Amino acid sequence: MRKVKIIRLQKTLTLFAILLLTTQSAVAQFDADKWWLADEPLLGFVAIPAGSFPMGSNPLIDPMAFENERWSDSRRQGIVEVPLFYISRYETTIAQFKEFVEDTQHNVSDASLEGAANFPVASVTWTDAVSYARWLDGKLRGANDLPIEIKRFLDEGGRVTLASEAEWEKAAKGEQGSIYPWGNQVQQGMANYANDGVLAVGSFDCSECKFDLADMSGNVWEWTRSPYQDYPFDDTDDREDLASDALWVMRGGSYSDEANNIRASVRGAADPGARRPFIGFRVVISKQ
Repeated sequence: MRKVKIIRLQKTLTLFAILLLTTQSAVAQFDADKWWLADEPLLGFVAIPAGSFPMGSNPLIDPMAFENERWSDSRRQGIVEVPLFYISRYETTIAQFKEFVEDTQHNVSDASLEGAANFPVASVTWTDAVSYARWLDGKLRGANDLPIEIKRFLDEGGRVTLASEAEWEKAAKGEQGSIYPWGNQVQQGMANYANDGVLAVGSFDCSECKFDLADMSGNVWEWTRSPYQDYPFDDTDDREDLASDALWVMRGGSYSDEANNIRASVRGAADPGARRPFIGFRVVISKQ
């Protein structure tokens, strides 16, 4: 009985420390007149420059690497070239998703709309996430005051969608390929993990995280547009076919995961119809 009490006390102290850290970090601001996107010059989208990065894990550097992160029987990692794309700084929020649902009458689970407006939306299927992305794409194209940089990229062939596995991983680990978005060692105060529930997006001030993105580790798993298949990665195999019965890759781990599952190379997968309180998404603008 004493051991149980100690564990509960430790969890309480950990949660208190997390809450203290989040109150000290900058609170993300959102614009109600811009579909609740981030109140930033590029609506919260962050440019990820074109270039290569090492995809997958090297167990000599990362002893927690899983077998499905291995590039092939003979190679631990592969070098993947990714064109310029833009990724949302934050996971898609309940307010953003609710705006989509109210505008389209898209049928969703009641659970996906429960919670604070700036919490990440969860309990959404892969098809829900794809539908939101397509809706937002239309809204951005029809806007009169879209940021010039974003408008140009859309006009040149970009589209709002979910990230491919390669896009997501490059954004999370950077060109050099760190284990976590902030470096090679797990650190408290950088992400919401080993916890009992979600927190508001951007709760942690992770200035060391690649490209200054929030919650690439923890909070909620994030759907991607890539079907789950063995490496090596090939973006010509990626598709957005709503009739497909493939498992779809999700990335980043969640609030309930331990340090091994919030690494930047971790690969999860789920049925496209799965609704879980720990699965959400973020969007990108991509030409792929």
